[in-house]
Amino acid sequence: MARVLTPRAEDFPRWYQDLIAKAKLADNGPVRGTMVIRPAGYAIWERMQAEMDARIKAAGAENAYFPLFIPESYLKREAEHVEGFSPELAVVTHGGGKQLAEPVVVRPTSETVIGEFMAKWIDSYRDLPLLLNQWANVVRWELRPRIFLRTSEFLWQEGHTAHATREDARGYARQILHDAYEDLMVNVLGIPVVVGLKTARERFAGATATYTCEGMMGDGKALQLGTSHELGQNFAKAFDISYSSKEGGREHAWTTSWGTSTRMLGGLIMAHGDDNGLRVPPKVAPIQAYVMIVKDGEGVGEAAAKLRDALRDAGVRVALDDRTDTAFGRRAVDAELRGYPVRVEVGPRDLAAGNAVVVRRTDGSKAPTPVADVVGAVLAALEADQRALHDQALEFRRSRTVEVSTLAEAIEAAATGWAMVPWSAVGAPGEAEANGQGVTVRCLLRADGSVPDSEDEPDLVAILARAY
Repeated sequence: MARVLTPRAEDFPRWYQDLIAKAKLADNGPVRGTMVIRPAGYAIWERMQAEMDARIKAAGAENAYFPLFIPESYLKREAEHVEGFSPELAVVTHGGGKQLAEPVVVRPTSETVIGEFMAKWIDSYRDLPLLLNQWANVVRWELRPRIFLRTSEFLWQEGHTAHATREDARGYARQILHDAYEDLMVNVLGIPVVVGLKTARERFAGATATYTCEGMMGDGKALQLGTSHELGQNFAKAFDISYSSKEGGREHAWTTSWGTSTRMLGGLIMAHGDDNGLRVPPKVAPIQAYVMIVKDGEGVGEAAAKLRDALRDAGVRVALDDRTDTAFGRRAVDAELRGYPVRVEVGPRDLAAGNAVVVRRTDGSKAPTPVADVVGAVLAALEADQRALHDQALEFRRSRTVEVSTLAEAIEAAATGWAMVPWSAVGAPGEAEANGQGVTVRCLLRADGSVPDSEDEPDLVAILARAY
């Protein structure tokens, strides 16, 4: 295999940028901080989107769409919210050749505009819970952009819900956290995530609690892959989201919001990629099996097409590469770069022996396989490699996570991975000290690994790490 990427161990950020460019996943947009997602990258995002959308709908939420432009006055109604987002806002002051009477903000998130319409649509307890989700783009002006990880414009889903009680709101925020986010990240993306509570310092602006899914990347750093927020009654009071209770009184609703974005694609690259390129978990791969004609020969094209059709009939997402006018080695390198889980190579010599060669991206193995057995071999490989990628990532995380007892030890350990330290040994002052050295508290856990309700609970464990 010719070297086409900077080795990860030599320069991980350079490897990441090389892979995105060489695998034709994305490119920088014309405005600093924006990105163009190319077809190969967007196809993976579409698979993620479909899987996530199914889980969100299974949780009872319905898709809607809200405006890109939000009156500036809306954001100012919730003081903590506007303060948290002010440095990142893109504000439009002119339109149609004239100065606008009121500036409008390009949405950084939609709690305020959706809150306005929740107040309009909710009248009685019978209208609750109101469970909404939208797939959209948002803009947060980014000073240090990196494709998929931090861009000024990115794609995401954002869910917004209103409930009659705090308990119902908390239960739903946790349901999305576990049944939609954690399930997709672990069982589809193959990324073992730690699910926990954000500290007050790291909490979403205007929320009363933020829950997070944190994944370890291939250099030992953390990546926040999705968050779910309890908003209490903060936005309900700011936007008068209220309802008539069963008892006849007027009550403010309890709201939540939650989101995942194209950052998951960056996480997929960094959690599973190797020095040869992407390794895409089969469940999210747009192309699961790539049938390749090695070179022309009698019956080769027909055999390859039959294998493609048989794989498609078996439910495999499959593509056929019959570009014999391009060198096979170059095509094989491109297939490795793009991370197709399985390649089925069909050439005259193997076919004469009744075989095709099944190549697995995860471990690089190549197995001559009777043509009649190829479909079964591919299905088995897809199932095994979905599990293998998760298990490899989990073992890597375990090898790079240490338990320590002091803040100083945690900061030192964060140079190469994650540190687990008693939260009582850190606290708010220690968190500020760690932040000054580029280390953050990623989340808090109970001793048994479950998600706490509050950072004030006793005997909590903090995970400290450097992060993207």
